[in-house]
Amino acid sequence: MKIYTKTGDDGETGLFAGPRVSKDDARIEAYGTVDELNAFLGAARSEALPAEIDSVLERLQHGLFAIGAELASPDPILAKTKMIGSDEIAWLEVTIDQSEAELEPLKQFILPAGTRAASALHVARGVCRRAERRVVTLRRISHTPVSGEVVQYLNRVGDLLFVLARRVNVWSGEPDHPWVKP
Repeated sequence: MKIYTKTGDDGETGLFAGPRVSKDDARIEAYGTVDELNAFLGAARSEALPAEIDSVLERLQHGLFAIGAELASPDPILAKTKMIGSDEIAWLEVTIDQSEAELEPLKQFILPAGTRAASALHVARGVCRRAERRVVTLRRISHTPVSGEVVQYLNRVGDLLFVLARRVNVWSGEPDHPWVKP
């Protein structure tokens, strides 16, 4: 199978079990940004990370791939691409709580900084927030339903990436970098 099909040369792409749409369609923008987030997590995983955090990031990558499939399907139930639900959201919340328990409570805002690995996680968090915004837009304008659980999942992933960035800094002996009001 060739990687190029030439079917997108006119600026359109096919949805999974659905019609062809413009490559700048809100649905394509949403799952494209989720794909970008997944790639940033892959880049973060190329940095030195504790095995536990790498394992969490790998599970996130699998979840994001599932979300991409769901978003690429105008009817995820019919296409059997609805794979993310309350169990995965609950896992994210437990993981956030466990990770936060290992950190000093925040008393002020901190800069997205620190080690290369922590900084990569902060970049991924920023991309995650953009993906969340794109999915919110898609939910608002789409003629087909988009699961609210996708928004919840992405919201929790953004929170988790913030906490994991802090944990990576602690693991590396790097302190938080407090924001200083100008």
